Amino acid sequence: MSGSPVLGPHARPETIVELARVADRLGFSSVSLSERLLLPAGPGWTNDFGLPEWPAFDTVETLTWVAAHTERIRLRSDVIMPLFQQPVVLARRLATLDHFSRGRLDVGVGIGWLADEFAATGVPPAGRAQRFEEAIAAMRACWAADPVEFTGRHYRIPPARIGPKPLQARLSIYVGGVSRPAIERAARIGDGLTIAFRDWESTMEQLSWYRDAGGAGPIAARGGPMLADAQHEAPPATWTQSHIVESLERAAAAGIDEFLWDLNIVGESAARQIELFEWLAGELGLGSAPAETGSDVA
Repeated sequence: MSGSPVLGPHARPETIVELARVADRLGFSSVSLSERLLLPAGPGWTNDFGLPEWPAFDTVETLTWVAAHTERIRLRSDVIMPLFQQPVVLARRLATLDHFSRGRLDVGVGIGWLADEFAATGVPPAGRAQRFEEAIAAMRACWAADPVEFTGRHYRIPPARIGPKPLQARLSIYVGGVSRPAIERAARIGDGLTIAFRDWESTMEQLSWYRDAGGAGPIAARGGPMLADAQHEAPPATWTQSHIVESLERAAAAGIDEFLWDLNIVGESAARQIELFEWLAGELGLGSAPAETGSDVA
């Protein structure tokens, strides 16, 4: 499952917990939250990218809230942008969350693309790829044995004891990417890859880029939302309920390890979203028998 309601008219702490508990009970593999720092409001801005028209709760704090009210389900940050925080600060926040969730955290990261977010955080967009790679290396240094020390072009950590260390022996970092350079970067520095599903032709191409670049980690694909939201009169074919099951079978055959379906339909009540969770769990046999698709659903 992806898309616990961190934004929109139903984004409330109690609703987030309700849906996460249902997903936990039904046997979904993970709950995944993305990050959006701001929504541009300046003159000339047109939302050509389909960004949600609501501010969103913070990803780490929301996942900590979910961790406190669930038992089994894994927690994913898909994706959070390390460039908008100092690596030592984000490393400690994520390690703390790993402890509070009893080792259920998977870290999904992305490089970011919205110019207004770079401006608001004082991060120059130029050279962001190198800065991003360095931020990941600095975070991993913070999670390694003390004393921690890191010296790079953009970040420096003097010799220090930094904690907490993650509860897991190694926090898995899934690097998000769409373009070939981004996906090749994920193969080089990530433990896994997260892609945004658009169509099967581009998805298969992205998978080949990753494997050709030596990527051997697990692959997660984000897809959905499952039904049309308030901005669409009729959903594309890829958003229908029946298409989810078909897509999972095809994803498993393609080597995708986890499909992050966005079941958070803006404008739909929590009760309706729970109905969709229960329907999908029933289709996949979750909670009673392993799904036959071979691919996990989040």
